[in-house]
Amino acid sequence: MKLKDKIAIVTGGAKGMGKEFSLAFAREGAHVVVCARTLSALESVAAEIRKIGCKALPLSMDVTNEKSVESAVRRTVDEFGRIDILANTAGAIGPIETMGINVSAEDFESVWKTNTLGTFLTNKIVLKVMIPQRSGVIVNIAGTSGLRGYRMRVAYSSSKWGVIGITKTLALEVGQFNIRVNAICPGATLGDRMATIVREKARVRGVSIEEIEREYAEDMALKRWLKPTELAAAAVFLASDDSSAMTGQAIAVDGGWDI
Repeated sequence: MKLKDKIAIVTGGAKGMGKEFSLAFAREGAHVVVCARTLSALESVAAEIRKIGCKALPLSMDVTNEKSVESAVRRTVDEFGRIDILANTAGAIGPIETMGINVSAEDFESVWKTNTLGTFLTNKIVLKVMIPQRSGVIVNIAGTSGLRGYRMRVAYSSSKWGVIGITKTLALEVGQFNIRVNAICPGATLGDRMATIVREKARVRGVSIEEIEREYAEDMALKRWLKPTELAAAAVFLASDDSSAMTGQAIAVDGGWDI
């Protein structure tokens, strides 16, 4: 039980990585506040956490709205008295297979608002709880597209570079309070988000979905797609004392894509 009785907030917790992070934290003993914009989508995740034997608190949260984040954080503290872990998996995909010159200002801003501003707001507001505690761990989701350029995805890639900048800067600021801030950079991971990307790439390029899936796999040293549970294992590692000397890092969990 690496996270026994820790209190974790997971954004984007209704499905995909967020759901897997929430369940993985619970299996290691954490009580989990699962957050998403739609409260009803969280009920089944909360039920699974309770079956594991941990407490679950589903809360509506819009990461782009400061008052919404403040409300969810306040509810968490009222319920549990502290926050030990924040994992940010809420995110926007943005334009797919689109040259930068064809991306509208509105689409660019929308992606940054969710991925970058949303990460900043949740970090900022949760840190106001963690600093007086003199303890805490934050795990942000950046992406391998935040480690190098990603053609045809300028809004998404640049937003993830921003997440890494937030992670590294805050790590420098709050390390003195025994708080660690790291980011995971996932590769191509099975789930709804990547399925959407693959479908759109296939449509625009006029090829099969299977061909796009093969292209992603071939780009990785392991020659296969990742499972959400593999990302969740990395999140548990970063949230636990096993990584007690690590902060300000952007860890690629990508099957060897960015080598």
